[in-house]
Amino acid sequence: MRLEATDIRFGYKNSRPVLDNVSISLKAGERVAIVGPSGCGKSTLSKILAGYLTPWSGRVLLDGHPLPPKGFCPVQFIHQHPEKAVNPRWKLGKTLYESWIPDKSILDEMGISPKWMGRYPYELSGGEIQRFCIARAMAPQTKYIIADEISTMLDVITQAQIWQLMLESVRKRGMGLITVTHSPELAKMVSERIIYM
Repeated sequence: MRLEATDIRFGYKNSRPVLDNVSISLKAGERVAIVGPSGCGKSTLSKILAGYLTPWSGRVLLDGHPLPPKGFCPVQFIHQHPEKAVNPRWKLGKTLYESWIPDKSILDEMGISPKWMGRYPYELSGGEIQRFCIARAMAPQTKYIIADEISTMLDVITQAQIWQLMLESVRKRGMGLITVTHSPELAKMVSERIIYM
């Protein structure tokens, strides 16, 4: 399975294009990092790859076909701020099972206790919520995960734990991983190929 974006052009309202004829291609199971400073368009590109934004021109294809609806999309996006990716009024169990019924092994890999399912997001730490969001993204149909600065807001020890868990899980399942970061050091640690913007 191949994920590819061709000649992507996109900008926000009343602005110059943030992306101008950008192309990227990833093969199944590949780990790629997109590196660049704030404002260069790397997060915008990642949201287009995940189907969250529609480009002005160009196209995103998965095995030669347009991306399916987000709810069933094999490309899953993990946000920098995990608390914004969950409904604060829902307990975590409702949030998780609305997406899919997970294999217990995935929850175990991420260190997610069954007790969490009865809690609200505010009752967990930032690292715990991020682990929850990673587990939620690893649905059976997921072929690519896009991780957008997922550890920036966490302390060093928690960052290391998050990345260790992430890399072990994507390798085990043969998933592709796109890491969006401003850190060349992190990119070298977690990816096989680096794209600079």
